[in-house]
Amino acid sequence: MADENETENGAAPQVKMQALAQYIRDLSFENVVAQKGISSNDVQPDIQVGVNLDARQRAQANTYDVIAKFKITSTNKANGETLFLLELEYGGVFFVEGVPAEQLHPFLLIECPRLLFPFVRRIISDVTQDGGFPALNIDNVDFLALYRSEMARRAQLAAATPVASA
Repeated sequence: MADENETENGAAPQVKMQALAQYIRDLSFENVVAQKGISSNDVQPDIQVGVNLDARQRAQANTYDVIAKFKITSTNKANGETLFLLELEYGGVFFVEGVPAEQLHPFLLIECPRLLFPFVRRIISDVTQDGGFPALNIDNVDFLALYRSEMARRAQLAAATPVASA
């Protein structure tokens, strides 16, 4: 009897991924410098980028929503005041076929965000420039390392949580 992950001729099934749609789910940009009237001469920016990922199955077979959430905070190194805050939730609808069930979760949270990232980078660059700052071109995100870090954090949290005895 053949393994369910193999085709009849013994080869592994071919993975098929297609981006069906991409969209901005939420976008917020606050230019605190302009609101408070901070002098741009005294600014030494420090940029912090936070990334969260989420994926869930849609009603259609083999179709998934993947959301990449970016929170970018720029503060002044000199006094810690916030210069700007950008929050972006960027989503994609993906058709994924041929990925074994045990590999689907990492596939959705690594490969799909990799495909979305160039569009996210462009939006962040445009928004910061249109918001009165130099265009911010964020560094590439290592989604594999991000996934591994999150899985390690969850494992550590699970190990620290006491199990209730019956």
